[in-house]
Amino acid sequence: MTEIHHLYRSDAPETSIEAAEAIDATKLEGMVYREIKKAGSDGLISDDLLNVFSYLPYSSVTARFAALDRKGLIVRSGEKRKGRSGRNQMVMRDASLVEVEQ
Repeated sequence: MTEIHHLYRSDAPETSIEAAEAIDATKLEGMVYREIKKAGSDGLISDDLLNVFSYLPYSSVTARFAALDRKGLIVRSGEKRKGRSGRNQMVMRDASLVEVEQ
């Protein structure tokens, strides 16, 4: 479970704090993690996850990466792929798979 204080900046306005308290970050992290895990050794970039969760706001998806990384569930190896904008995006993989490969 992600602690609420990790979901907003220490200088965040009250409205941001209220928004952070209203979301189910644990559920969203689980959804994002399951998709990354399902991708196996290929991994996913942000755009891949945004396509899967097109019904969610951008920040609801992309904000989960840091928490999953901090918890040691995913790894951002440094490998990059081009996203739809043409810019590189970091590939994210399930940490348990990366440890097995090493």
